[in-house]
Amino acid sequence: MTLKLAKQDKDAKQKTIKLEDIAKEIEKSGQKIFYFDQNNAHKDLVALVDFFEEKGYSVYLREVKFGLDENDYLYEVHIL
Repeated sequence: MTLKLAKQDKDAKQKTIKLEDIAKEIEKSGQKIFYFDQNNAHKDLVALVDFFEEKGYSVYLREVKFGLDENDYLYEVHIL
Protein backbone atom coordinates (compact mmCIF):
# COMPACT_ATOMS: atom_id res chain seq x y z
CA MET A 1 0.00 0.00 0.00
CA THR A 2 1.28 3.46 -0.91
CA LEU A 3 0.12 6.61 0.86
CA LYS A 4 0.61 10.27 -0.05
CA LEU A 5 2.47 12.36 2.51
CA ALA A 6 1.30 15.89 3.25
CA LYS A 7 3.20 18.62 1.45
CA GLN A 8 5.39 20.82 3.63
CA ASP A 9 5.24 23.64 1.09
CA LYS A 10 2.50 24.69 -1.30
CA ASP A 11 4.79 24.34 -4.33
CA ALA A 12 6.48 21.09 -3.23
CA LYS A 13 6.11 17.84 -5.15
CA GLN A 14 3.79 15.19 -3.75
CA LYS A 15 5.78 12.48 -1.94
CA THR A 16 4.56 8.97 -1.27
CA ILE A 17 5.56 6.32 1.24
CA LYS A 18 4.98 2.57 1.29
CA LEU A 19 3.66 0.67 4.27
CA GLU A 20 6.91 -1.32 4.43
CA ASP A 21 8.95 1.90 4.70
CA ILE A 22 6.73 3.14 7.53
CA ALA A 23 7.26 -0.16 9.35
CA LYS A 24 11.06 0.15 8.96
CA GLU A 25 11.04 3.68 10.41
CA ILE A 26 8.94 2.56 13.37
CA GLU A 27 11.27 -0.37 14.08
CA LYS A 28 14.24 2.03 14.17
CA SER A 29 12.80 4.73 16.40
CA GLY A 30 9.95 2.98 18.23
CA GLN A 31 7.53 5.83 17.56
CA LYS A 32 6.85 8.37 14.85
CA ILE A 33 4.30 10.93 13.71
CA PHE A 34 3.30 10.99 10.05
CA TYR A 35 1.22 13.60 8.24
CA PHE A 36 -0.77 12.37 5.24
CA ASP A 37 -2.50 14.27 2.45
CA GLN A 38 -6.28 14.58 2.46
CA ASN A 39 -6.41 12.82 -0.93
CA ASN A 40 -5.65 9.45 0.70
CA ALA A 41 -8.61 7.11 1.00
CA HIS A 42 -9.88 6.95 4.56
CA LYS A 43 -10.09 3.14 4.29
CA ASP A 44 -6.34 3.02 3.51
CA LEU A 45 -5.56 4.98 6.66
CA VAL A 46 -7.80 2.70 8.71
CA ALA A 47 -5.96 -0.28 7.18
CA LEU A 48 -2.67 1.35 8.26
CA VAL A 49 -3.99 1.70 11.82
CA ASP A 50 -5.16 -1.94 11.86
CA PHE A 51 -1.81 -3.16 10.50
CA PHE A 52 0.20 -1.55 13.30
CA GLU A 53 -2.31 -2.37 16.04
CA GLU A 54 -2.01 -6.05 15.08
CA LYS A 55 1.76 -5.71 15.57
CA GLY A 56 1.16 -4.42 19.13
CA TYR A 57 1.58 -0.67 18.56
CA SER A 58 -0.76 2.06 19.76
CA VAL A 59 -1.92 4.12 16.79
CA TYR A 60 -3.79 7.43 16.83
CA LEU A 61 -5.43 8.79 13.68
CA ARG A 62 -7.00 12.24 13.54
CA GLU A 63 -7.88 15.00 11.12
CA VAL A 64 -5.97 18.25 11.58
CA LYS A 65 -7.69 21.39 10.26
CA PHE A 66 -5.36 24.19 9.17
CA GLY A 67 -7.74 26.70 7.61
CA LEU A 68 -11.27 28.02 7.62
CA ASP A 69 -12.39 26.01 4.60
CA GLU A 70 -13.72 22.56 5.42
CA ASN A 71 -11.35 21.10 2.79
CA ASP A 72 -8.28 22.49 4.57
CA TYR A 73 -7.23 19.45 6.56
CA LEU A 74 -4.71 16.63 6.65
CA TYR A 75 -4.40 13.37 8.53
CA GLU A 76 -2.06 12.90 11.47
CA VAL A 77 -1.03 9.37 12.42
CA HIS A 78 0.95 8.89 15.62
CA ILE A 79 2.39 5.40 16.07
CA LEU A 80 3.80 4.40 19.48
